[in-house]
Amino acid sequence: MTDPAAPVRVSHDRGIAVVTLDSPHNRNALSSALVSGVRAALDEAAGAPGTRAVLLTHTGNTFCAGADLTERHPTGPAELTALLRALVESPKPVVGRTTGHVRAGGLGLLAACDIAVAGPRATFAFTEARLGLAPSVISLTVLPRMRPRDAERYYLTGEVFDADQAVRTGLVSAGDEALDGILDGLRAASPQGLAESKRLTGAAVLRSFDRDARVLAEQSARLFASAEAAEGVRAFLERREAPWAL
Repeated sequence: MTDPAAPVRVSHDRGIAVVTLDSPHNRNALSSALVSGVRAALDEAAGAPGTRAVLLTHTGNTFCAGADLTERHPTGPAELTALLRALVESPKPVVGRTTGHVRAGGLGLLAACDIAVAGPRATFAFTEARLGLAPSVISLTVLPRMRPRDAERYYLTGEVFDADQAVRTGLVSAGDEALDGILDGLRAASPQGLAESKRLTGAAVLRSFDRDARVLAEQSARLFASAEAAEGVRAFLERREAPWAL
């Protein structure tokens, strides 16, 4: 039975393992407990013969706000890389569903899903550059999905964009209204057919891990350790503008 106080809940719905991010007090940020909870849920689903797919969803008005900047020992680039790779390598297809806000590392989580849907109130933003950081590790899953010109714009500006634009950029597969049909299609498929089809579609993303993961993790660690990022994070937590904002 899932611990009611845990930040991740797991339930089952006709062959779909529903993994719910349930830490609304910190906007489902990537705390160590949340990351380990998602990893455990993926492992459980992988070993369940009756499970056809995983639905990764959330409670509250935010799918995931990215790193938990309030943790004493926040999730590092190695842990985030491992989580993203686990989503991509899972033999069971993963469908990400957001009906709320997705920020920073949460975009990497959504992009790691094989299929992603978004409701009309969903919003998206790469906020890292405004904090003195960069979308380093999440680029492993984001850049293979997004159109290059869109990635350039939103990485650099930190602008908020909506669900329709997320679909146009390739970050999201479809609107939330498509979810039932997607899940029914997955339920109709064979376990072997799903696993082998996913192996084909995920190959390019896994190549990005093999090629770039170490360098991007090093970049992330270097930026988080910088004085400029420390000031950016302080400004964010104190809800004030960073000193470089004009």
